[in-house]
Amino acid sequence: MIHQACMNLRPEAGISIDENGIHWYGIDNPPTQAEIDAEVARLQAEHDAKAYQRQRKDEYPSVVDQLDLLYHGGYDAWKAAIQAVKDKYPKGQA
Repeated sequence: MIHQACMNLRPEAGISIDENGIHWYGIDNPPTQAEIDAEVARLQAEHDAKAYQRQRKDEYPSVVDQLDLLYHGGYDAWKAAIQAVKDKYPKGQA
């Protein structure tokens, strides 16, 4: 996530990260550690806020299974299956 934070802060720069820290190339004004830390925190918060999306994606039936459910069970059965996953992983909750 540090790499992405650095690229967000200075997209025109080249960077490498190793055990000795962050190395900047092609710029004269690298961001401060405080700026990097703030961007990492912002990215982490964004990632955490979308946890429900990742959880739902893993549990939704495949498209093939959803189409089969629509054909055999109808719209209400399909909607109930999808709603069960949405209820299990509500939007905005980790």
